[in-house]
Amino acid sequence: MKAAFLTSPKHIDLDEVAIPEPKTGEVRVRLKQVGICGSDVHLFLGHRALPQPTIIGHEGYGFIDKTGDGVTGRQIGERVIIEPNIPCRQCRYCLQGHGNICVNKRVAGLTEAGCFAEYVCWPEAFCRPVPDDITDTDAVTVEPMAVGVHALFKSSALPGDTIAVIGLGAIGLLLTHLAISLGYRVLVTELNARKRQLAVAEGAIAVEGDADTLNRLWEQYEVCTVFECAGSAATASLATAAAPRGSEVVLLGLASQPASFTPLKIAREGIHIVPSIIYDHPADFKRTLNLIQRKKINPGKIISRYMPLNQLQEALTLAALGDDTKIIVTI
Repeated sequence: MKAAFLTSPKHIDLDEVAIPEPKTGEVRVRLKQVGICGSDVHLFLGHRALPQPTIIGHEGYGFIDKTGDGVTGRQIGERVIIEPNIPCRQCRYCLQGHGNICVNKRVAGLTEAGCFAEYVCWPEAFCRPVPDDITDTDAVTVEPMAVGVHALFKSSALPGDTIAVIGLGAIGLLLTHLAISLGYRVLVTELNARKRQLAVAEGAIAVEGDADTLNRLWEQYEVCTVFECAGSAATASLATAAAPRGSEVVLLGLASQPASFTPLKIAREGIHIVPSIIYDHPADFKRTLNLIQRKKINPGKIISRYMPLNQLQEALTLAALGDDTKIIVTI
């Protein structure tokens, strides 16, 4: 099969390798489409070193073409999406119901062979069936949509409330789409004019400014929750500095550099800082698929470009520029 390996920063090798065989409890998925995630871009740029050449990519969608021993109730040809994070279910975090922060987590495209290939073998419990009435376009964007679903429902904000979103990459746009679809009022802050306009076209209100300006505007609109989706130390610091009294700041962005906040403001104004990382298995994927089926959301609308697997190097380079909302690799 053809498989794309990240061999060094900014260098993808498309190689011919043996088709993998599913182990006990696994299915083999013939991949059709794979989304490029911001974490793939960070790996590509060398922000996080991999110990060996690795097939990256984790937003996989395709169909089952073979089942391993012990797998029952699955059909050859069944459309599935890959749930790429597998908790160990044995560590103290898993036993407390926090599998999303499992220390032994297996991750497609990081600790395991990923999805920028023709085939991937994956535990069948983490290959979610795609209902017939969900399009390929929406199916391939379920994984990042589930990140937004998890974050919104982890917050204390309710439909009818006003929230603020900083950063309109794929996650920020999907979170905005979800919230507006469910009846929230959404204020967005984004430097890229095209992405900002996409959110405004959905019904969001664009606001810009420094911490004092945003604080004044967010207080005026009675923002109860701020979602930091940009993933930089500067925007994480901005979110906490501008957060209205009594609000919460939900951190989705994965900045690796230290951010800053003023403890006096956080404590005196009763501001809560809430981490949100990936999603809960299997609830958030199930909830996302249900929302799509009920025509509440259509996450595929953020797709901006399709490119073939043999152009993955170019696709990742384009994604790194930050102008595309979601690039899908076709296989």
